[in-house]
Amino acid sequence: MKLTYQKKNEGEYYFVSNPKPFNGISIDKTDVEKVLNFAYSMCFGEGHHRSTRTGGQYSRKNGEKFCNTFQGKLAEVVLYNHFKSNAVECNEPDFGIYSEGIWDDSDLEIKNKKINIKSAASQSNLLLLETKDWTLDAQYIPNLTNGSTNKYDYFILVRINPDIKKLFRNQRLMFNNEIPKTIIEELIFASSWTYDIAGYCSNEDLKKAIANKDILPQNSILNQYTKMDAENYYIQCGNMSNIEELISKFSISQTQNKSI
Repeated sequence: MKLTYQKKNEGEYYFVSNPKPFNGISIDKTDVEKVLNFAYSMCFGEGHHRSTRTGGQYSRKNGEKFCNTFQGKLAEVVLYNHFKSNAVECNEPDFGIYSEGIWDDSDLEIKNKKINIKSAASQSNLLLLETKDWTLDAQYIPNLTNGSTNKYDYFILVRINPDIKKLFRNQRLMFNNEIPKTIIEELIFASSWTYDIAGYCSNEDLKKAIANKDILPQNSILNQYTKMDAENYYIQCGNMSNIEELISKFSISQTQNKSI
């Protein structure tokens, strides 16, 4: 299902037409702390994150890099915990601190299936993938020549509440390159963190979105206020499958392998 489109004098506007309500599940404080420490090391310590998105127009400050890293790694952790609580075996999230040019091969792997985890704030209703990162056959371009995963079997969208970027903006931290760790700790631990798994889609679903040209153009406006920095393919949350269906698939697969 495509987004609702409106052309106005000042630009192109797109609106979600098939949303899915956020249904928050509590995140353990120890997981939040572990992810905070990781994100701080990656963005203010010895790690390195690129300053622009693929096809993006502006350079990201360390405050914004921290928000993206924190949200993304927290999504990996809660999804890993969710699979584990449902007796689905998978690799643990990678907390290695890498230098420039080195990154995770895939977010999670279950029964040799590669899983790409996308994260978003609780109010989001789109799985977004930057168009310049993907071939028409749904292969991940940055990994085509380095031997890493270039085809993901599944894409899972995890939503996090509160919105870390909103918290940083309210405290005018978003565009800072230097932030004391104690300031971030105080800000994050003042909130109770929750998540939901909005849904999943397959590599075939992404191929269909690419073929259908389900694209949010660069500089277009999403839901009245959000200006798109880069061009993205999109899949709406309401069009994604329930995570319990994927858990069932993996559970059946693991049961069959154990019986052989």
